[in-house]
Amino acid sequence: MSELDDLRALDAQYVMQTYGRLPIAFVRGEGTKLYDSEGKEYLDFLCGLAVTSLGHAHPEVAAAIGEQAATLLHVSNLYYNDVQPRVAEQLDGLVGGGGRSFFCNSGAEANECAIKLARRYGQANGGPERYHVISAYGSFHGRTLTTLAATGQPQKQETFQPLPSGFRQVAFDDLDALAAAMDERVAAVLLEPVQGEGGVNPASAEYLHGVRRLCDEREALLIMDEVQTGLGRTGKWFGFQHSGVAPDIVTIAKALGNGVPIGACWARHDVAAAFAPGDHATTFGGQPLAARAALAVLTVMQRENVPDRAARAGARLTEALAKVGGVAEVRGAGLLIAAELDPGRDAKDVAQQCLDAGLVVNAVTPSALRLAPPLLVTDDEIDAAVAIVAQVLQ
Repeated sequence: MSELDDLRALDAQYVMQTYGRLPIAFVRGEGTKLYDSEGKEYLDFLCGLAVTSLGHAHPEVAAAIGEQAATLLHVSNLYYNDVQPRVAEQLDGLVGGGGRSFFCNSGAEANECAIKLARRYGQANGGPERYHVISAYGSFHGRTLTTLAATGQPQKQETFQPLPSGFRQVAFDDLDALAAAMDERVAAVLLEPVQGEGGVNPASAEYLHGVRRLCDEREALLIMDEVQTGLGRTGKWFGFQHSGVAPDIVTIAKALGNGVPIGACWARHDVAAAFAPGDHATTFGGQPLAARAALAVLTVMQRENVPDRAARAGARLTEALAKVGGVAEVRGAGLLIAAELDPGRDAKDVAQQCLDAGLVVNAVTPSALRLAPPLLVTDDEIDAAVAIVAQVLQ
């Protein structure tokens, strides 16, 4: 038996079967490249779902993690640590200033925090009935019961009913639908600037400006879920910055640790003040190891000006994909891109053929491939990836 066969047997016997895994085991990475257990090399244009935005095994991030692991791995949030507030300061500057952050371990946890904070703020300022949250059909906000209730994908919700109450969905990028749903019970509107898991669907700037206006008129908070889009991925530090709209709460995760689990919920000062000590907590959130990884990531990202790099590389990738036979449309922002295939093409089958040919992408919908390479991807790597897609579709 091969090493892969051994791993699959162990997985089948001891790991909960919640994933339909592809028959491959990645064991090493470097930059945009991954290597499997058989030694085969791949171009990684998925980044663990937009996580490894600086590429695999980035030397500065790896060195920071190693140094921190030999210094102090963990301390309770009952005490200060010397890294967490420095990360919060960096994030506040990138979001736009005037806020505070709560640190957690994932995007779902960041959205849980945002929802709890919005309810706490809403009930303090509008009464006990102001706890409802409106999100959009096609959205994805997490797998906990609460964030699943906020997720606008009924097929993911059906198995786990009844879900927590107080959530409703409306059509994405449809201001009239949102306006009709916003009554006095609504504490917040929760949106992605680009729906990632929903198919890489960008919101229009006009829509986001209208949402901001409605939230102001009806005294609701605007939460932007930037878990997949944040930290340079779309060509700005955050996706909402393309429109110039200022949210009240921003959720962040995925790229923040470049693979080390860490998330954050940023809120402007007056909203953050709705939380009192004891209202929300986490054992591991913002602990020294994860925070040190995040600090190293943010340092490299700012030095490399990753939003500009993502914008330039994304333009090259989009233009090249649009010329490939079998690609009907390319949409997205920066280096979060979907290639919509010609009618009749099965994106899952195409993604598998790309994997066989040495390119990691995924089928974000039955008819579209998602590409989210590292923000430091080179022109040569983009050209090589597009050549594989073209070869497979041909």
